[in-house]
Amino acid sequence: MTTVAAGFEELYGAPPEGVWAAPGRVNLIGEYTDFNEGLVLPFALPHRTFAAVSRRFDGVLRLHSADMGGEVVTLRVDALEPLSGSGWSAYPAGVVWALREAGHAVTGADVHLSSAVPTGAGLSSSAALEVVTALALDELHGFGLGRPELARIAQRAENAFVGVPCGIMDQTASACCAEGHVLHLDTRDLSTRQVPFDLAPHGLALLVVNTRVKHTLGDGAYAARRAACEAGARQLGVGSLRDIPYARLPEALARLGSETVRHCVRHVVTDNERVERVVAYLAAGDPRAVGPVLTEGHASLRDDLRVSCAELDLAVTTSLEAGALGARMTGGGFGGSAIVLAEADAVDPVVASVRKAFTESGYTEPEFFPASPSAGAHRVHSG
Repeated sequence: MTTVAAGFEELYGAPPEGVWAAPGRVNLIGEYTDFNEGLVLPFALPHRTFAAVSRRFDGVLRLHSADMGGEVVTLRVDALEPLSGSGWSAYPAGVVWALREAGHAVTGADVHLSSAVPTGAGLSSSAALEVVTALALDELHGFGLGRPELARIAQRAENAFVGVPCGIMDQTASACCAEGHVLHLDTRDLSTRQVPFDLAPHGLALLVVNTRVKHTLGDGAYAARRAACEAGARQLGVGSLRDIPYARLPEALARLGSETVRHCVRHVVTDNERVERVVAYLAAGDPRAVGPVLTEGHASLRDDLRVSCAELDLAVTTSLEAGALGARMTGGGFGGSAIVLAEADAVDPVVASVRKAFTESGYTEPEFFPASPSAGAHRVHSG
């Protein structure tokens, strides 16, 4: 935080008006359900994106990333156009555009960013970047937006400005999560419930395995899955796949002719049911029972949705063989990270086994870190 404030002053010649932080997230269960008005269960990571920000009143937006390097990106707020840029700067610029489109008078800003959220790892680095920008501008200008509305602004920036058709989960998690809890989010009505998630008293730990396989959701594969889900809803005569009860899934699948559509529908309906099961296990004080549900979720993402990759599959299968209680890929897939639920004293053997398996397969060595539910976006320093 001190570093990003000092970097701002060096760049722009004056201290920032404030510094804000927004976290990346891990999704415990409920993947590709958020754009189907379904259920998700994410929590915030301690890894955060920091933004030092000051207002401008001349219509100029200046953006800089300590991580990406390069010169300050200078834009005019009244000239921002959707799909007109690429790279990291499109995300904060998109937030400014989305705020102005929603009637909030952003008159310019100086922004300096620094992030510890791994990029391309399925941990929502883009959502953290959007949410931290939205929160800073909201508080500096006194717009008075609530956290759900900030999440919607951030999602609109990614959907309409950047061009990635993501759902609302990542931005809501970054904006709304609470320390020590998973966020039970119903994406149909955006209602939320904080569910306690403290594994240590049960002798358990949750491990993130970043395969270091970079993914991108803007290359069409993610959009193709979304299109298949929407086609399934149309063919079944429902507003969204959320309307398909789990008990009637076989009947619904029998009405679908396309194998691709059928697989996508099956994944979404069953993952909604998995979210409900996990919440019930946590409420009953039985987090060990969550493990097999995670593994079921991975099989569905691998076989039905087909969004896994060899490195993710190896991380999951090796973790299970080494004694983990459950494991699955998390995030949009095509690379990124897996999560592993294990007994706390089994974490080191799991790490050693996965590292060895990656080496023997000729893959880049993965990154490992514990995942502890952390606080959502907040102001960390006032100028």
